[in-house]
Amino acid sequence: MQDCIFCRIVNREIPADVVYEDEHLLAFKDINPVAPVHLLFIPKRHIPTLFDLQDGDERLLGLLQKAAVQVARDLGLEERGFRLVTNCQEDGGQYVFHVHYHLLAGRELNWPPG
Repeated sequence: MQDCIFCRIVNREIPADVVYEDEHLLAFKDINPVAPVHLLFIPKRHIPTLFDLQDGDERLLGLLQKAAVQVARDLGLEERGFRLVTNCQEDGGQYVFHVHYHLLAGRELNWPPG
């Protein structure tokens, strides 16, 4: 997707502070953090919303969650924890239409979030 900011980050057209990368995923620091730790985990393949997932994407989402846990451990978050959240469509708070998960940590997170 030419106009997708996350695809442009994957293609290295826009710089990002990358914290994790493999053949399927990319994770980087959010440029507008809402917590001391605020990372974004994205599939490298463009998927606009959760409604656009296809058969077989379960593995991709599982890899994404596994990568988030690995990065959280590497950051020493295992004892205090973290929140992993995704937004879907405008009313769900999705502003970039490329599936992504926010990893939030480093402070107590309130509930409900919004």
